[in-house]
Amino acid sequence: MKIHHYYFSIQKRVFDIFLALLLLIVLSPLLIIIGLMVLLGAGSPIVFKQKRLGKNGQTFTAYKFRTMQKNASMLKSKYIHLNEAPTPMFKITRDPRFVGIGWILSRTGLDELPQLWNILCGQMSFVGPRPLPINEARALPKDWRFWREQVRPGVFSEWSSSPQKHLSLENWEKLEKTTLKKGGLKEDLQQIFSSIKLILMFFLRRKS
Repeated sequence: MKIHHYYFSIQKRVFDIFLALLLLIVLSPLLIIIGLMVLLGAGSPIVFKQKRLGKNGQTFTAYKFRTMQKNASMLKSKYIHLNEAPTPMFKITRDPRFVGIGWILSRTGLDELPQLWNILCGQMSFVGPRPLPINEARALPKDWRFWREQVRPGVFSEWSSSPQKHLSLENWEKLEKTTLKKGGLKEDLQQIFSSIKLILMFFLRRKS
């Protein structure tokens, strides 16, 4: 599979840095509010850290607002039958392990706002294949892993805006390939705006 040259361009990196800095400044009040709500509803730590597989197969620490119980990983086997995502992924929309406002943060993707720091550090991009925990990433077929590891993983992708519980492993791979084949600044902006639209729709439905 041929990955679009945009994913290796200076333009994409400059765009990532500029937008990440802008959002960190503009959204700093929201980051503080969410952090306080997590602290009040779930206690410390506020931020969840997890090793993920990134570009060139190198591991990095991904940051998210903590949404689950501290022993969530130990409880995974207890709720494996509720998994809505294709193996090796694990995703439950209303995960019993959520605490406080965790399920809202996870459902809207607001829990991933700390990954703006990962973008600034050059470990992630705004758009690209989703970074997976090491054990999940290494369980993927080798050819799939190979082209995933050619680029920086992203906060947003075609996969992340799809109904996960209805997505097969084959369709997931197809969506990620689509993301990498049609790279460009316009496509990045479209993917970001479509994800923001999903967040707004979630809150509008909650109000109605």
